[in-house]
Amino acid sequence: MSEKKSAELVIAPISETDAGEVLTLQRAAFVSEAQIYGSADMPPLTQTLAEVESELRAGSGLTARIGGRLVGAIRYVESDGMLLIGRIAIAPDMQGEGIGRTLLDAAEKASTADVAELFTGSLSEANIRLYEACGYRESQRIPDGDGTEQVFLRKPLRQVGDRS
Repeated sequence: MSEKKSAELVIAPISETDAGEVLTLQRAAFVSEAQIYGSADMPPLTQTLAEVESELRAGSGLTARIGGRLVGAIRYVESDGMLLIGRIAIAPDMQGEGIGRTLLDAAEKASTADVAELFTGSLSEANIRLYEACGYRESQRIPDGDGTEQVFLRKPLRQVGDRS
């Protein structure tokens, strides 16, 4: 990791008290996605503080901090043997430093699920490359009706019967 990281990266469970920082980080992180898609009308940018607080109460997640500064967050829920990963947000000045990869790995290790799933937009090529590099494989594409698609990717986490 680069010299930007003068202090140690600390991964910790996310809590409702992190909501304000998480919302700020999420908005900063998703501006580049809005530029790719030509629209700021996407949930990570339109979500309210109350909605983030509610999500943090209902699900699980992790934060990544350097010297106390929130530089990354990941949220997830586990349901029927599947780890559903959402809202991975990395501070714009820290993207490309391995924080997203570290958070994904920590979420997978914290899970008892057999399979992990996440999704991104079809124009988010850097995200797709990262997820594939982390062992995720495309499982489905769902058209958004605007010429783009939601790309769902899955990764087996545990040995199960036939792994199909």
